[in-house]
Amino acid sequence: MASEDASPKMKRKAYEKELRKLQVELCHLQEWVRAKKLKVIILFEGRDAAGKGGTIKAITEKVSPRVFRVCALPTPSDRQKSQLFLQRYVEQFPAGGEIVIFDRSWYNRAGVEYVMGFCSPEEHKRFLNLCPQVEKFAVDGGIILIKLWLEVGMEEQEIRFKARIEDPLRQWKLSPMDTESFGRWYDYSRARDMMFEATNTKHAPWRLIRSDDKRRARLNVISHILKTIPYKKVKRDKVELPKRSHKGRYDDQSSLREMKFVEERY
Repeated sequence: MASEDASPKMKRKAYEKELRKLQVELCHLQEWVRAKKLKVIILFEGRDAAGKGGTIKAITEKVSPRVFRVCALPTPSDRQKSQLFLQRYVEQFPAGGEIVIFDRSWYNRAGVEYVMGFCSPEEHKRFLNLCPQVEKFAVDGGIILIKLWLEVGMEEQEIRFKARIEDPLRQWKLSPMDTESFGRWYDYSRARDMMFEATNTKHAPWRLIRSDDKRRARLNVISHILKTIPYKKVKRDKVELPKRSHKGRYDDQSSLREMKFVEERY
């Protein structure tokens, strides 16, 4: 529950001004990651409607998808269910010069799978025991691992769920699993606490962001990422457009007159 003296939600104009500054820095970070062949994983976890998707969109809006690659894995296939649990996630790990953003990650096993009974208590316990070892293996291999948990309050989550129910542009975000999770607030809280206790390690710590104010949360996340990955501005040669050649010049619009264009309704 939000405190009575909480800051008012950030205005759009102030948000967009700060976001642009941070997005410029993300572009500088992108060039540094590419130049230095860095390998980065940023994973987002949190309850349904915590704001993960909007935050990821703010991060990736102005950068190259060849450097910032978003990974949101679907439900595992029968074949994948027979593999080692972490196998399909490890396949998505970055190569040099890549930042992979996991929109939910292997921590599904510590959250939704555990709460909804999709894994056994033994599988859950085994995951919590082995996960820190796998993450240490990744970090020791040169991967920069940033683990972020968006913490949304109970009242704010309810507001967002109701907005999704009423808004046709958001209804696709609702699934039977989402509505079921809404009623299990404290089950998810206990699962979260167990996860933090087992996996908040020195080599791969969790960082929490309060996300009742989506705009502040997005800015705080980007600021944290920029602070966590040391980078410098890469000097680039100034680009100059060459002169267009007029060799073979002809009326290249006349050839389009017999073609059908889309109706101009706007």
